[in-house]
Amino acid sequence: MSGMMIGEKHTERDFGIRILDVEIEVPKAKIKTIDVPEMDGSLDLTESLSGGIHYYNRVLQTSHYLKDTRIEKWHGVYSQIAGYCQGKRMKVILDSDPGYYYIGRISCEIIKEDPIWSSYKISCDAEPYKYELQSSLEPWLWDPFHFETGVIREYKDIPVNGTMTLVVPGTPKKVIPVILCSQEMTVLFENVLYQLTAGKNTLHDVYLKDGNNVLVFTGNGTISLDYRGGLI
Repeated sequence: MSGMMIGEKHTERDFGIRILDVEIEVPKAKIKTIDVPEMDGSLDLTESLSGGIHYYNRVLQTSHYLKDTRIEKWHGVYSQIAGYCQGKRMKVILDSDPGYYYIGRISCEIIKEDPIWSSYKISCDAEPYKYELQSSLEPWLWDPFHFETGVIREYKDIPVNGTMTLVVPGTPKKVIPVILCSQEMTVLFENVLYQLTAGKNTLHDVYLKDGNNVLVFTGNGTISLDYRGGLI
């Protein structure tokens, strides 16, 4: 691991700083409990309110170093990095985990430690999930694919001639799917039948969850399902 992408720039290729270590905080769950008189313990409503667990933001922090034997060089790199990302909301992609991105607000701490070396800490107040780099409608790429956790998603222009079953492997982040249809048709999900119009359909009552999600389409035409998973 040598660096990471912040937005459109790479920490080593564009700024010359090499990465030392990475700290990724595990997001804390948003716990909702009620103290009920005459009851032992508390009433836990965490999952009952929305059907799942929600999380707070988490911090992704990386440490970097640079051999800059001239103070003038340090001033220049300092200004480049701070001017580019300080306080901005940006995507972060680690070289060690290229199939996913984090997104959040960036902050920097840059210290000139001695005449030879300087150190850099870059923090991201990130959303609780890391997201798949490509959505199911974007071109699939080999290079960033994660062979242990990655899923090949090809849900574009799928023909429907009568009935077609689509199984979508879900991730821990619940996702409302967007379905693009060439013609009117229906989709059956968890024993509920939904009408789909020609064009873009956002099914606000449908959540694709962790595990296999089975959608059964009926009609004639093509469908595309826009999906991007998220892992903790």
